[in-house]
Amino acid sequence: MSPKHVVFKKVSKDKLVAVYMAKRDFVDHCDFVDPVDGVIVIDQGQLKGKKVYVMLSCTFRYGRQDMDVMGVAFRRDLFVVTRQVYPELQDKEKLTHTKVQQKLLHKLGDNAFPFFFEFPDNLPCSIALQPGPSDVGKKCAVEFEVKAFCCENQDEKINKQSSVRLTIRKIQFSPENSKLVPVAETTFEFLMSEKPLHLKLSLPKETFYHGEPIPVTVEITNSSSRNIKDISVTNIVLYSNDKYVKSVAKEETSDSVPSGTSLKKDYTLYPLLAHNKDRRGLALDGRLKHEDTNLASSNTLRDTETHRETLRDTETLRDTERH
Repeated sequence: MSPKHVVFKKVSKDKLVAVYMAKRDFVDHCDFVDPVDGVIVIDQGQLKGKKVYVMLSCTFRYGRQDMDVMGVAFRRDLFVVTRQVYPELQDKEKLTHTKVQQKLLHKLGDNAFPFFFEFPDNLPCSIALQPGPSDVGKKCAVEFEVKAFCCENQDEKINKQSSVRLTIRKIQFSPENSKLVPVAETTFEFLMSEKPLHLKLSLPKETFYHGEPIPVTVEITNSSSRNIKDISVTNIVLYSNDKYVKSVAKEETSDSVPSGTSLKKDYTLYPLLAHNKDRRGLALDGRLKHEDTNLASSNTLRDTETHRETLRDTETLRDTERH
């Protein structure tokens, strides 16, 4: 392998199975998703007639681990697919899909076997709710995992000593669309005032990336008889008709708009996880081990109709955490 490439490796406790993967982040490009590929190395001398399988799973945990009682876990599998790696059901050449697999197979020898999965449509990206300081155990999250194990058939109980679990992430990268300029307008009517207050907000573009400041243009036309004071501009996490709202960035000003006047001004928001480290319940991008992460990205959906069930699952996750 080239020194520029990092290969992730994990070996079972009994050294029977080892998983090699060139990456653990798989990108949803909106029109397609990077496939999951890697190589499994097997100690055939220890197999004793058993078969080797590899599994890709997407798990949705909608309650903290300390809430699990009486053997009931607040989790369910959104997607699980299992494939037999050894004995091979096809030639290695037909199962090898990427150049990285080819290089790994060449380097690791005859005991190495490739695996390959494609993500189905509708699966959410990796996401987790930020736990509180006193929370313990697994957090509410959508997580992806590659698992390799050996047994006589895939339905029997898996021996942990002969299995490997490697967490991966599904993340989304949305290309910028310069043609779309988000604009929102609303009108407020006050009691005892004949004329309304008109408010307009606009952004220079639709897509912003992590760490990028968000400039907001505010236009207020105050035709009412009231004076407007202390304008606040807030960036919020919003889900499903205001059922779940968390402010992650806010700018408070002393600007005012007296009756019969107008205001047009630019404000800048900085939605960063660094400013919200101790706030329980914020949605975060999935993380690997103790690596740092970001505030969760907004997802771009290809077909809203086919994503309704996924959205309902995410709403359940957030409602459970809130209550």
